[in-house]
Amino acid sequence: MRTKHGWWCLALWLLVMVLPDVAMAQGLPLVTVNSGKAGQQYSMTMQLLGLMTVLTVLPSLLLMMTSFVRIIIVLSILRQALGTGQTPPNTVLVGLALFLTLFIMSPVFDEVYSKAIAPYMNGTMPFDKALAVAEVPVRNFMMLQTREDDIAMFMQIGQKKEIASAAEVPFTTLVPAFMTSELKSAFMIGFMIYIPFVVIDLIVASVLMSMGMMMLSPMIISMPFKLMLFVLVDGWTLVMGSLASSFIYK
Repeated sequence: MRTKHGWWCLALWLLVMVLPDVAMAQGLPLVTVNSGKAGQQYSMTMQLLGLMTVLTVLPSLLLMMTSFVRIIIVLSILRQALGTGQTPPNTVLVGLALFLTLFIMSPVFDEVYSKAIAPYMNGTMPFDKALAVAEVPVRNFMMLQTREDDIAMFMQIGQKKEIASAAEVPFTTLVPAFMTSELKSAFMIGFMIYIPFVVIDLIVASVLMSMGMMMLSPMIISMPFKLMLFVLVDGWTLVMGSLASSFIYK
């Protein structure tokens, strides 16, 4: 199944990246408790320190390296186009974006788990090789969504040397280029979603002006019509399906 492993696969992969074997065997002194002449020292292992670090940077990595940014921006623009204020609330939009991101990214997570995390945990693959193997699916996904112009711009800003293939693009260049491309794609999709609702607002405003009801806000009249249109065309299914199909895998 596509969602067989889920988010814990990504967390394990990130844990593998930040915790080399050498560091995992060490501990850091945390606190010393003195009781008379005897003293007891407690230490924090590098595993726990690394896990806390991963949990801190995981939201940023989720934003930078997955489909979350495009989805949440499109859903926010859709809510604004409907004119419903804070409905659906932010928690609902973030939940929708997270689960749709899980659905879209599940092939990448499954490949990372089967080819890198599982062999490393079984002891059949060293850390450095597992890290290189785990980077390939994520890099391929990001590369397929990134425009060449954005990569070229960041390569020029960073004064990087000429590259012969996409595999030679530095990861530090690919991530901001991917983010820029995702923002462009999100606003393009949002623009296409916004147009029908703007047309309804213009029609309602023109009718109210022709009737001399200039003191009445057009938003009060147009919002029910926009909601009715959105429900009749099964808008949520169309938006979710369009977002999921807008990502390239091969």
